[in-house]
Amino acid sequence: MITVEHLSKRYGSHPAVDDVSFTCEPGTVTGFLGPNGAGKSTTMRMICGLTPPTAGTATVDGRAYRRMGNPGRRIGVLLDASAQHSGRTGREVLTLAAMTMGIDRRGVEASLDRVGLNSTAAKRRVKAYSLGMRQRLGLAYAMLGDPGILILDEPANGLDPEGIFWMRGLLRDFADRGGTVLLSSHLLREVEAVADRLIVIGGGRVVAQGDKDELLAGTGTLVRALDRPALEAVLARAGLTGTATTDGGVVVQADAETIGRAAAGAGLVLLELRPAGSGGLEQMFLTLTAGDSVKEAVR
Repeated sequence: MITVEHLSKRYGSHPAVDDVSFTCEPGTVTGFLGPNGAGKSTTMRMICGLTPPTAGTATVDGRAYRRMGNPGRRIGVLLDASAQHSGRTGREVLTLAAMTMGIDRRGVEASLDRVGLNSTAAKRRVKAYSLGMRQRLGLAYAMLGDPGILILDEPANGLDPEGIFWMRGLLRDFADRGGTVLLSSHLLREVEAVADRLIVIGGGRVVAQGDKDELLAGTGTLVRALDRPALEAVLARAGLTGTATTDGGVVVQADAETIGRAAAGAGLVLLELRPAGSGGLEQMFLTLTAGDSVKEAVR
């Protein structure tokens, strides 16, 4: 279990992370969401002992990362796919890691195979790897010690759609076998597809967290009509608030029956009426973190 309690980090007068608390339990994938500069990477670095907190604590199974004798056997970490010696081959990177962790080096080949790096890729130097290949190598490194916990920061960067689908299955299987995953990503639909719980951070503070289905259930109903201006007029007359989506729908903070009755009363033809779902995650994310990316960019 990962336990973060009142974690804060300040750089001068700037609070990069401000009183963040959450837990990640075994058997779950927790999606850690937020715009650039929101504090996700800093929080993960504090959990892994790379950045000292200004206040608060972060523990794994009740112990600080720095106090673990051989943390790679307990926690697999991928914070920067490019943080590998560019002059070494993929096999050399994992072999040295196995020697450091006291793992049988025969497990290196199995780890390479698990992430889809064949013998040709294994013999290639890391400087010749694409970003997607480095991500795969980073995942192999993180899982080499057969840990029970994975902490991954943007692991899907550089992966093609097939690679993203593969990674989703890998993480889901890991959690289903009792593992704990903390996953940061900008790919909201991919996070929704694999995560059990969500943590949304904005401006260094947690703005929402909880079970994915419970959070999305409160995001409203997606409605799409043959005549969108007429739909907006009907919603306005009924006193219902709605937010337009990028694909022509409207997310309304009301249940489907209320919306359906209002549309039927006006003789309006509806093309779609359902819980907001993935559109709701996008809308929730944008609403909760509105303006944070701009604020960070000009700070």
